[in-house]
Amino acid sequence: MFEFNSDTRNLKYQVLLEVATLAFASQLEEKVEEIPYKIINTDVPHFRCCVYKEREIIRERTRVAMGQEPTPSCHSNNLVKVLPAACEGCPISRFHVTDNCQKCLARKCEKACPFGAITMTGRGAYIDPAKCKECGRCASACPYNAIADLIRPCKRSCPTGAISIGENHVATILEDRCIRCGACVAACPFGAIADTSWMLDVIEALRNPKKKVFAVVAPAVEGQFGTAIGFGGIRRALCDIGFDDVWEAALGADAVTTHEAAELKMNMEIGDKMTSSCCPAFVSMIQKHFPNIVDKISSTVSPMVATARYLKHCHPGCTVVFIGPCIAKKSEVFENSVEGSADLALTFEEMLAMLEAKGIDIQSYKEKDQQASVYGKGFAQAGGLTGAITKAFQEQNYPVMPTVRQCPGAEECKKALTLLNLGKLPEDFIEGMMCPQGCVSGPSGILPSKDVIRNRQKLYADLDRKDIAQNLQDHDFTGVSLER
Repeated sequence: MFEFNSDTRNLKYQVLLEVATLAFASQLEEKVEEIPYKIINTDVPHFRCCVYKEREIIRERTRVAMGQEPTPSCHSNNLVKVLPAACEGCPISRFHVTDNCQKCLARKCEKACPFGAITMTGRGAYIDPAKCKECGRCASACPYNAIADLIRPCKRSCPTGAISIGENHVATILEDRCIRCGACVAACPFGAIADTSWMLDVIEALRNPKKKVFAVVAPAVEGQFGTAIGFGGIRRALCDIGFDDVWEAALGADAVTTHEAAELKMNMEIGDKMTSSCCPAFVSMIQKHFPNIVDKISSTVSPMVATARYLKHCHPGCTVVFIGPCIAKKSEVFENSVEGSADLALTFEEMLAMLEAKGIDIQSYKEKDQQASVYGKGFAQAGGLTGAITKAFQEQNYPVMPTVRQCPGAEECKKALTLLNLGKLPEDFIEGMMCPQGCVSGPSGILPSKDVIRNRQKLYADLDRKDIAQNLQDHDFTGVSLER
């Protein structure tokens, strides 16, 4: 079994692998209850208080891997789910008095608390959890920094304040604030937050002899499996598990670049600002948290949608499955906010589980292939869209080059959107990427982003450096709408 760099990811992957293996063998329905006992196969607990708790967590994770709610009592339309049995172990009281407390006479912490939650004892300040409202005024007031802020990792990671802690101390995801970026999934050290899987739907589609099923793979896939496995190897491996063919989303990125560059040129001519639209979590942040500037979002579709529309134009009635490192892409697919998008979506973790379930060793597939330009492939990294847009401006001989604010990560995105909302953004265009290094650091990648970036540099050394327009001559997008 493939090994990730953490126990939480290994457990998640093991569940995905078991579900995929049984599904391909048509044995899932009869053997699904065996999965918790196969994974937790001793009477000695490894991670939690007891094997019964561990098996219940595996049972909930299995349900999510099958596209279901973690428990029958859970009801949520969000693709990101909290596993109730796994959500524990974090400090319940957010603010904690440390040994740095000097029992000082000033008692600034006590005076700062408007809820009477702090009293001074012989051992120092004491915070009554029943009265504490977690406002943080005590921590700010303490001259010795003796009050630690033990905010839960899921809450700390969420850029939009979408994580709430209920009375039962289990995390809840606030639907109206969540942008499906997956930061909480990656941050939770207990693996208590998971994204719903549609592996079973994909496996069912692959078994339908009457349907052509195409995979559209995100450019971030290159570099995920070392320096020898590029798109060509991924293409052949996926065809070996049943896909009729595999296409690069980077090809759609080439088409998107040309269309978006023309759109940006028009906006610059009338003095209007514009944001990118390729990152669905970034688009969702604007829609939910900056509604006044929704009209500034580029009207161009994402590379995933562009490639899906191209395939459906060439092969009417086909099924398109997007595969990437992004949880938000699942939301872009299943919320059907854009017509003609992909029909299903998988993460790289799920793709790897499906390959391993069929006995395919991805490391043995070293074929070379290239459908997209290096500029389209560059969409996977922060700054890649800027580089592609700049190249398109040069190819089209546009007289004035755009000024671009590159925003890698949620905090940079929020800063730029705040300026745009206030009418104070100096740049013409915002490149918004919710993950810090771009898609290569997506929550469902295989390797750490620094390794992926290094591998990509070596993989791309021998690629054809043809221009964007030149590459699109080989793939006719005539008749394919690129408007959202």
